[in-house]
Amino acid sequence: MGLFSFLTSDIAIDLGTANTLIMHNGRILVDEPSIIAIDKRTGKILAIGHQAMQMHGKTNEHIKTIRPLKDGVIADFTAAEQMIRGLVKMLPTTNKLFAAAHRIVVSIPSGITEVEKRAVKDSCEHAGAKEVYMVYEPLAAAVGIGIDITQPTGIMIIDIGGGTTEIAVIALSGIVCEQSIRIAGDVFTRDIVDYMRREHNLLIGERSGEEIKKHIGSALSELVSPPADYEIRGRDLMTGIPKEIKVTYREIAYCLDRSIAKIEEATLKVLEMAPPELSADIYTNGIHLTGGGALLHGLGERLAAKTHLPVQVADDPLRAVVKGTGEFIKDLAKYESVLIR
Repeated sequence: MGLFSFLTSDIAIDLGTANTLIMHNGRILVDEPSIIAIDKRTGKILAIGHQAMQMHGKTNEHIKTIRPLKDGVIADFTAAEQMIRGLVKMLPTTNKLFAAAHRIVVSIPSGITEVEKRAVKDSCEHAGAKEVYMVYEPLAAAVGIGIDITQPTGIMIIDIGGGTTEIAVIALSGIVCEQSIRIAGDVFTRDIVDYMRREHNLLIGERSGEEIKKHIGSALSELVSPPADYEIRGRDLMTGIPKEIKVTYREIAYCLDRSIAKIEEATLKVLEMAPPELSADIYTNGIHLTGGGALLHGLGERLAAKTHLPVQVADDPLRAVVKGTGEFIKDLAKYESVLIR
């Protein structure tokens, strides 16, 4: 058994549209943007993760940056496989001689199709996994914030990632009702880029839009402790000359309003679908908010005002899903009914 455990390595992966996190032996060892840079002439991988993100939007004609995931699912199969393989190699404990002996649990959106599941499984197998298990993100997020999903108690999770927002009511190790909508971090970034072009005649890139979102992204136009104005540089569309302007959190709250309203709408739809006994539990326990989108200023307060329920933002929302996925791989027997082969 000792020899077998030496040859086998258990890995938990949160394969996200924006970031991919890998957990091994209870520790998060890889936390990188889901992007790779390749040389178009040779097809060789030049960079993965943070290094590739530094190149994004700054490449010449011979270099191409690819984000293999779109809306929470694999859009570029080959790039996804290369990215997973490269990120697994970043693990300091990876055994180079026995690279094919990984047992992987990977999180997937709850609204995923059978074809998309197959793409995730195949990508992981081609990247060197001998066994692949999949788990739905809302279940992983719930376990990651310390909730026992096996209990007959209704739990409501809203997980706002990069590509999808997963809204689910969970009880007895399963999803009772859910909505998976493709409005999340990437859409917020696009909203910001469009707003800057429309209102300020300033052309900014995706990375700059992401920085604005991280620093002053807000769901409310009135905050108790507002963030300071943020300086952003881009190209003036009137003159073609680079310029810098200051943006306030109120402007960002205005431009994100429509997208956040769609998340509110989906949340209300899930609350409507929930069986009455579970509705009673949700009234007591409130709603749990996870994922990168949970970090938007004032989002918890806005959802609480809309639903009239207590909303709790997870302590470490970005890592909730990978922590939960890590718990699943620790005890595969306990969570057998939850895992998808």
